[in-house]
Amino acid sequence: MTLEKFDTGVAHPARRYNYWLGGKDNFAADRESGDLLAKSYPAARIAARANRAFLRRAVGYLAAEAGIRQFLDIGTGLPTADNTHEVAQRIAPESRIVYADNDPMVMAHARALLTSSPAGETRYIEEDLREPEKILAGLEILDLSKPVGLILVAVVHFLPSQEQAVTAVRTLLDALPPGSHLVMTLATTDLLTPELKANWDESLRTGRSDVHPRTRAEVAQFADGLELVEPGITAISEWRPDPADEEQPSPVEASLFGLVARKP
Repeated sequence: MTLEKFDTGVAHPARRYNYWLGGKDNFAADRESGDLLAKSYPAARIAARANRAFLRRAVGYLAAEAGIRQFLDIGTGLPTADNTHEVAQRIAPESRIVYADNDPMVMAHARALLTSSPAGETRYIEEDLREPEKILAGLEILDLSKPVGLILVAVVHFLPSQEQAVTAVRTLLDALPPGSHLVMTLATTDLLTPELKANWDESLRTGRSDVHPRTRAEVAQFADGLELVEPGITAISEWRPDPADEEQPSPVEASLFGLVARKP
């Protein structure tokens, strides 16, 4: 994949997220988009960091408590601290991870993501959540007869259609065996003040935002037929918070729902 494929004039969620996390792998359009969204939702950067902290805790749970040794992380974004393979392989060095993203810049940085422990393995595929069958066709290093941790962190809310999103997630889950786990976070306005919710709605209406929030009821649809891991569907900052974390954002600041659920 060459840099010529990049359209640097169009913001991309992975690069905007990188900007919010303080990374350098972004362009002017990504920074402009990030700043515009932050005007409507001032805690955007806090939410991005809280989302990364949730990923660390959830993957840690899967590796340490649920015994998961295989992970499929879709919408992985650009490498930063505590990527899925780093968290999992610290606990279980033999863990295998497949990353998938639709941004060619992620492919350009895949070498950084593919730094696996000698006992495990990581791989990157350039695919899109809207085509789950293509993702499933690229999982050669995973044994689909054994449980897999499906990581969908801050990605599903970029699909405007709830029906399309539920179908995509269900297609992926149907291909995974019992004992597999789903880890998800999705933006929501349920936790916001009326003023912040109005700002968010206006950003969507005017095209400044491409993040389509879900209600708690809509989030629950993704876990239909699964066994929710305690504490269930919560604000990401309230899902098994780590007292050692320096930042302890409120649900308003970290306005994403998070869940971990097991396929029976």
